[in-house]
Amino acid sequence: MLVQRDKWLQYRALSSVPKLTRRLPETLLLEKETLHHMLLQHSSVVLKPCDGRYGRDIIFIRRLKNGTYQIQNENNTITMQNRDELQNWFDQVDKDREYIIQQRLYLARIQQRPFDLRIMVQRQTAAPSAWKVTGSYAKVASRGYLVTNVTNRTIPALKALQLARIGGRKLLLQAERTVLLAAKGLEVHYPDLRQIGFDIGIDKKGRVWIIEGNYRPDLRPFRRLKDSSMYRRILWYQKH
Repeated sequence: MLVQRDKWLQYRALSSVPKLTRRLPETLLLEKETLHHMLLQHSSVVLKPCDGRYGRDIIFIRRLKNGTYQIQNENNTITMQNRDELQNWFDQVDKDREYIIQQRLYLARIQQRPFDLRIMVQRQTAAPSAWKVTGSYAKVASRGYLVTNVTNRTIPALKALQLARIGGRKLLLQAERTVLLAAKGLEVHYPDLRQIGFDIGIDKKGRVWIIEGNYRPDLRPFRRLKDSSMYRRILWYQKH
């Protein structure tokens, strides 16, 4: 069964799991009213296409203290002088695609560049089969970018936490427990699901957040890691 890729549907599924609600950034469907509501609640928000892939068309909006708004897409930044200008800009956003709007997470950094973790969970075809963490790595954003999909390097997850001086093995285990709980939550809605690549954010205070789960994750970064055992384990689970 082909699982529908929809960030809003996924958020609703995950938010129905009580233990996960504090791990999810506040998220709404993007409309004129929700844009202004979220910018009142949060000084910075993120707009993502519901069907988006590879971090394309992700837009960051930041409300500055002087009443202006800073909009960043990839490494391009523009400034709106007031709410009316922001409204005019919003009216030109592609309305053929649905977007979600989320509070922005201030991710921990390595050498001033934000990073997040990709944690792979899989289960065997035989039912009932428990979800297992089969691999993980960290994605570090390229200079000038806020999204880690534009990355300049892939490094082991534990090493990234240590380089950022944000935590160690205990924090990684907490992130792994979170994704296993999330996988069980999504399994309720998608019983045929066998693998999920979760993007997990660690903010500057060391708090674990679920950014999203990818149902068809790219495996090439695992192949590039020095330790090939995770890649071999992932392939084994795909066959069994």
